[in-house]
Amino acid sequence: MNFITIKNIGFLILGIGVVILFFFVNPSDVNFFPKCPLYVTTGIYCPGCGSQRATHQLLQFNLFGVLQQNVLYFMGMFVLAYHGTISLINIYFKKNIYNYIYHPKTPIIILVIIIIYWVLRNIPYYPFTTLAPN
Repeated sequence: MNFITIKNIGFLILGIGVVILFFFVNPSDVNFFPKCPLYVTTGIYCPGCGSQRATHQLLQFNLFGVLQQNVLYFMGMFVLAYHGTISLINIYFKKNIYNYIYHPKTPIIILVIIIIYWVLRNIPYYPFTTLAPN
């Protein structure tokens, strides 16, 4: 199985370019990054609002800044780290640890968390205002 193709190399170069862009350019300081269509049209924060700024903060190793922009982003990083760790352990150490990401109820639980987060971050009273991106 040869995964080295022109298409894959193109995606890799594009991905590296995006990472470099987010490392050096803070989305808060420029206007050429896309804006959230939901926020622009309604003023309501979606669950992903602040993710571009959170990516910049993550690449600057500012975990508190990531939390200030989008708590759900931080939780997503935890889920990805869990999945990657379990997968690597199973592959390299020939284990068979169950990965709860593949449990049938996991997508439902994640959807409920996203919806609750979405509602809470739009309540205009403290402490819920801390969930809105800065």
